[in-house]
Amino acid sequence: MDLPHLEMISGKPVLFVMAVPMEYGAELKKRINPLMCGVGPVESAMTLTRGLTLLSASESLPSHIVSLGSAGSRTLDQGEVYQAESVSYRDMDASPLGFTKGITPFVDHPVDIPLLAPLDHPKVRLSTGANIVSGDAYAGIDADMVDMETFALKRTADAFSIPLIGLRGISDGKEELSKYEDWADYLHDVDEKLAHAIDDLKAVL
Repeated sequence: MDLPHLEMISGKPVLFVMAVPMEYGAELKKRINPLMCGVGPVESAMTLTRGLTLLSASESLPSHIVSLGSAGSRTLDQGEVYQAESVSYRDMDASPLGFTKGITPFVDHPVDIPLLAPLDHPKVRLSTGANIVSGDAYAGIDADMVDMETFALKRTADAFSIPLIGLRGISDGKEELSKYEDWADYLHDVDEKLAHAIDDLKAVL
């Protein structure tokens, strides 16, 4: 693995993390060179841990990590970007043993872990899990939008004492997903809006 690239934003070294190249459009390519972490909690945690370990060994850890990409939502506007004020882990359910759903047993974290949310963008609650949510499945999720990486990235960032910002553009959710294009059709709009959000980071970092 190569040393992850850090962007200098207002004099601070920032690591941008995205899941897959399909979300990395023309406007983002003008601004950042992100670490591609892969899809889902396991791949993203593994990749970011490796990247931060390399950066730590070179004494060049970032001041902030920014999780970027698409998300699903039944209620938020498709094509728009939202700022995650908290993230939860919808896969974790140890409630048969008496633990609150969403809390990892024997780990001290709340159901909704707060995230740094410095931008003047709408702040919403994010749910991370290993499944693609579609249709009626949204009814069982207590959050405004869903993704597959941010909770794992946040837990990894916490292990290195680095604050994480979560910015997600809504690519789907109004209609039930049935094919790849149902997700991909809004990625161009998401790319443009995420690029503008990165521009806004210069004023707040």
